[in-house]
Amino acid sequence: MGETTIPDGALMAILDALDKGNVQTAARFPGDSAVRQPVHTVYGGAQLFTADAAQKLGALALRSLQEFAPDPAALAGAIGLDPQLADRIYLRVIDKLTREPVEDFRIDFEDGFGVRPDAEEDRYAKAAADEVAAGLAAHTLPPSIGIRIKALSDEMKRRSLRTFDLFLTQLLAKTGGLLPASFVITLPKITSPEQVAALASACDAFEYWHELPNGTLRFELMIETTQSVFAPDGAIALPRLIAEGGGRVVAGHFGTYDYTAACSITAAHQHMLHPVCDFAKHVMQVTLAGTGIWLSDGATNVMPVGTRDAVHRAWRLHAEHIRHSLTNGFYQGWDLHPAQLPSRYAAVFAFFLEGLDAASERLINFVQKAAQATLVGDVFDDAATGQGLLNYFLRAMNCGAITEDEAVQKSGLTIDELRSRSFANILENRSRRG
Repeated sequence: MGETTIPDGALMAILDALDKGNVQTAARFPGDSAVRQPVHTVYGGAQLFTADAAQKLGALALRSLQEFAPDPAALAGAIGLDPQLADRIYLRVIDKLTREPVEDFRIDFEDGFGVRPDAEEDRYAKAAADEVAAGLAAHTLPPSIGIRIKALSDEMKRRSLRTFDLFLTQLLAKTGGLLPASFVITLPKITSPEQVAALASACDAFEYWHELPNGTLRFELMIETTQSVFAPDGAIALPRLIAEGGGRVVAGHFGTYDYTAACSITAAHQHMLHPVCDFAKHVMQVTLAGTGIWLSDGATNVMPVGTRDAVHRAWRLHAEHIRHSLTNGFYQGWDLHPAQLPSRYAAVFAFFLEGLDAASERLINFVQKAAQATLVGDVFDDAATGQGLLNYFLRAMNCGAITEDEAVQKSGLTIDELRSRSFANILENRSRRG
């Protein structure tokens, strides 16, 4: 194949094993769930990526906000915010778009890039790596970044693994062997566990030949085929997919439109609120609960462009989809256009701020009652509710809806207690102090 640093023989062995369906990897543990989960992933074609892409997207998002919602009342009316929270949310959206407009970016060699001649994809794989290296040096990359390769289907597997190898080889060459701290690879359109195992084997081989620590490369699975939800024998597919990832799988991203198409849903009804989407996401949620593997919802495909009314309708739809995701425990989603960033952050901030006072009162009461019950020897058996309230504050801090100081003030907990992430530990430590 030439120009890649994993020897051709090693890559061919992976491809042959994938053909025969007997790729195997050793089990490892999933990633560290204490790292901040992004509230979104922005997908953009690899041919368009530049080192300052996040800043450019932020500037475009601010321009859209200023043009179509120049004040808090306009934004509140556009997406249905509580007017009493509008000023607070508006200022935080501006701050976010100025300071950190993109939390996670995926350089896309799949749908956002298309099928191109091999020489052209080779060129863009190296060019995108050069831009990531430049962004790493200039500190302009978003907190999380990665690439989406093509599927490991029979038709695309050689192209997919070549891009994987070329991009990473070029990136390490340009950075002196460094990867961005939260770098991740996205595997789309999974139809068999062997495809996941093949990517894990490619990661093993790449780390070996580049003398990287074992487990350096991590990836996320796109759940967008029926085969990635249920196996042919009727078993839930995800546990085996995770196992075949050998501990490298850190997230599962739901692909709304491929999945609804796979379920024979017509184009007019392919959207994030369709019941088939909720079913698949509930399966993901139950299967991955307690694993530390992040969940992400899909994208709203109606873009906020055109007239003021058209932009406001698209923003409101986007906000409704985001609220549906948050209500159902999916705290991350996809964004496809810079003008979606204002509605993303406004909807996320609103979700947490609207319930802040009630959650504060409930959490303070739970902690006080639990501490008292523990002191007199009674059993407090509602820690799950307390953990849910604690999670609310953790998520609110994570997305920037509230600051750490506000969380301490509102929750009645210390910052160390909040950072412990465990309601049971908080109660135990308080009972010991008497």
